[in-house]
Amino acid sequence: MSESGRSPGPPGRFSPLLELWVPITVVAAFLQNARSALQRALRGELSNAGATYVRFVFGVAFAGLYLAGLLAFLDQPLPRMSVAFLLYGALGGLAQVLGTAALLKAVSVRSFAVGTAFSKTEPLQAAAFGLLLLGEPVSAWGSVGLLVSLVGVGVLALARSEFSVGTLRAVLFDRGAWIGIASGGFFGVAAVCYRGASLSLEGDAGAFLRAAFTLFCVILFQTAVMTVHLWLREPGQLREVARAWRPGLWVGICGATASAGWFTAMTLENAAYVRAVGQLELVFALGASWLFFRERVTPAEIAGIGAVLGGVLLLVLRG
Repeated sequence: MSESGRSPGPPGRFSPLLELWVPITVVAAFLQNARSALQRALRGELSNAGATYVRFVFGVAFAGLYLAGLLAFLDQPLPRMSVAFLLYGALGGLAQVLGTAALLKAVSVRSFAVGTAFSKTEPLQAAAFGLLLLGEPVSAWGSVGLLVSLVGVGVLALARSEFSVGTLRAVLFDRGAWIGIASGGFFGVAAVCYRGASLSLEGDAGAFLRAAFTLFCVILFQTAVMTVHLWLREPGQLREVARAWRPGLWVGICGATASAGWFTAMTLENAAYVRAVGQLELVFALGASWLFFRERVTPAEIAGIGAVLGGVLLLVLRG
């Protein structure tokens, strides 16, 4: 794949640059899992909107430092904005804010694992939005990989429940489940729009610099929008966020670093594929619960992990 993010070769044949998106995505998924856990801990001190705001207001400085570092290190000019960039960036930024708020709401209505699992319908929704907004189809093997990994996510979501028709019906009609699915839809729109924004930049900048520039512009926009929202609707939350600056800094560091990885990977590859590989976040979460909290891993969870990993491998090797 060229640095424009468009693959010149036949399906299933990866160039060295295209392969780079895979480890970048894995690292981003790990850091996002850490950021989500840190952000969830703040829900006891902040409102839903306040906890959402933390990742943006404390992340914008790190996004700016990352962009400045790349400009100093790379011999490349700063990309030039276009109308398409502004539209994609604004739509993606708003969708991510709404997706984050919906996810935090979902994990407060249901468990953290279940709320996160339902938000992971994002890759399938991103595939649909990618076709609609960017005209990017998903290959046959890519579609199979998406579906297999989605089955794995569903198994993980239900692994600790006693399976029955009643349980399945309760999950399908559960408010938290649908909020999680809505969260996945917003994140799917955001992922596709961020890819569209990065690819629409003008100039000779490479993928890393274009991704960093897009990230900084988007997170600056999100911070401004959320600041105005809180000032008008929940002014007390601005003071509470300022008081929570120590944990907020860690949320910002993890969030901005993860976002840099996501933006770079989505500049290099179809957003649906990137977000599907990002489902490894669930595997990391389960591994953390086993390693640090000594929670038992059930056979159903092992099967779910296998399906997620199998779907990811199909995407990486054949998609």
